[in-house]
Amino acid sequence: MTLRCKTARIALLGCLLGGVAGSTLGCIAAPVVPPLGMIYTDVHAPLAPRGDVGTRRGSSQVTSILGLISIGDASVKAAAANGNIREVKLVDYEYTNVLLIFQRYTTVVYGD
Repeated sequence: MTLRCKTARIALLGCLLGGVAGSTLGCIAAPVVPPLGMIYTDVHAPLAPRGDVGTRRGSSQVTSILGLISIGDASVKAAAANGNIREVKLVDYEYTNVLLIFQRYTTVVYGD
């Protein structure tokens, strides 16, 4: 194998690894990035606190497997619809991670 061929393979491998790393990091980015545990993470925190909680609760979520597949709708609009909420008063989030193999981001809304 020539030096030129080896250089091309190394460049291709670097691009491939960079792409995988970049796409994985993109999956764990959120409006609020929680502290991540390497083995397990389970955090619940406020995203947009406004005071009064309201009488109803709704949630929506996105689930990611291996950072390769990400499915769901974690929008405030979807969470409000799921809780039959017309006026959103408080927004929280929940984030669960297991070895970066399984990740779930949940938007929780409270209101009336």
